[in-house]
Amino acid sequence: MVIAALVLLPIAAVVWIAFNPSDNIWPHLLSTTLPRYLRNTVVLMLSVGVLAGAVGTGAAWLIARYRFPLSRWLEWLLLLPLAIPAYVGAYALVDLLEYAGPVQTGLRRLMGWQSARDYWFPEIRSMGAAVIVLSAALYPYIYLLARTAFREQSRATEEVAMSLGAGALGRFFRVGLPLARPAIAAGMAIAMMETVNDFGTVDYFAVQTLTAGIFSVWLESNNAGGAAQLASVVLVLVILLVSMEKLSRSKTRFFAMSNRYRTIERTPLPTGAGLLAMLACLIPFAMGFLLPAGVILNHAIANAALWADRDLLSALWNTVAVGGTAAVLTVLAAVFMVYGVRLSGRQLPRMLLPLTTIGYAAPGAVLGVGILIPLAAFDNALADGVEALTGFDIGLILTGSAVALVLAYGVRFFAIAQGAADAAMGRISPSLPMAARSLGRTRGQVLGQVYAPLIRGSVGSALLLVFVDCVKELPATLLLRPFNFDTLATRVHEQASLENLGDASPAAVLVILVGLAAVAMLARANR
Repeated sequence: MVIAALVLLPIAAVVWIAFNPSDNIWPHLLSTTLPRYLRNTVVLMLSVGVLAGAVGTGAAWLIARYRFPLSRWLEWLLLLPLAIPAYVGAYALVDLLEYAGPVQTGLRRLMGWQSARDYWFPEIRSMGAAVIVLSAALYPYIYLLARTAFREQSRATEEVAMSLGAGALGRFFRVGLPLARPAIAAGMAIAMMETVNDFGTVDYFAVQTLTAGIFSVWLESNNAGGAAQLASVVLVLVILLVSMEKLSRSKTRFFAMSNRYRTIERTPLPTGAGLLAMLACLIPFAMGFLLPAGVILNHAIANAALWADRDLLSALWNTVAVGGTAAVLTVLAAVFMVYGVRLSGRQLPRMLLPLTTIGYAAPGAVLGVGILIPLAAFDNALADGVEALTGFDIGLILTGSAVALVLAYGVRFFAIAQGAADAAMGRISPSLPMAARSLGRTRGQVLGQVYAPLIRGSVGSALLLVFVDCVKELPATLLLRPFNFDTLATRVHEQASLENLGDASPAAVLVILVGLAAVAMLARANR
């Protein structure tokens, strides 16, 4: 119950502060910036959902159904954009395509143009560019789920459709797509929630979304109540998104009616069609991974001396220390909570368990508002109380350190750890702990001697995934970090915001390498 309260309190705090602000600027927001923030957020979210959904679903269908050049390699290469945060992709795209970048510079030399008045080039820092960058970074969520769904479909449905005269496109739209729709909808919902959470990309492209508005109202206007009101709008938007995803499936269910299940064998494509399929899969891989990784790596090599920079090493240590602490505490809390719910057998803990996953749907900026304001009030009250009793000023222990960051990471990524622990314990036969109890083992010994060895692999995977997400998290880190406390993510953001991609590149490379470790484990688990 205590763990559930810690996870749910930041969300409740946002709602409470929004309805009880010290300075109510809701009418002002409603008449000025809120419509623009909301419109941009909805347009960006839907555009990314549609584009990432189309790319991820199309690539998954080609990989699951056909054989063509490099298809075996592309099956896993298409996952690599997960290793690169969207804001890194944004910095790389602007560096490549801006007026002083290599593309426009090369065009001017080649064509003899003297200035921007001599030619037209699309605006890079725009809504369209943000849609492309976010779609390239987030399509793997849809691709991974859709590929699994297409693979699990029976060969019998394909044969029936072919016997009724359905061609390749007909089988995709009338058989494959409807059967995979729940998985695709879930992937699109994740991509759209990550779009709402994004701050680095929209800030760099000057797209005013609700998340950017939270930073603006809180840090520039110094109005925490207004930030909480904007955060509550984001929460409503996310809840509506999740509800729509569930309602869209309604009560539709698909079942295999035959016990003679056969997997679908991939069909070799003719040379021309195979090359087109390869190109269709290479484009999102190049946009989502090759382009940003290549640009960042080029800058990192050109600025090799920065790898020994003291500030970079300090940011690396802060990232490992805070991310590692948050990952360990989050996974331990999840294991303890899942085990406790299984032992209690009571209704209230069972009802609270799925509610604790709401933190993953809440953007980091929302959690920043919900954690920092009440935590700062408690911290100040604690410091005043200790000083009144002892005469000694202990300072701000919680908000003046990385405690708030650890708490934010734990709340944000508790769903990953809880899901892994719940699934792992669910695979263990109840007879094993019952046998241990009959032999005189305590409940704690059962957890340590029976469950722990059997769930070790899942717990290790959860630790890595939570740690990687902590490394990449930007909005919550920017809001909650102490003064003069940088992580790799904040260092990349700060240097890139100053148009200094060279100084940002070593930290960005380290973030990418950490992400690659998680993608490698994900690929191994989904063989």
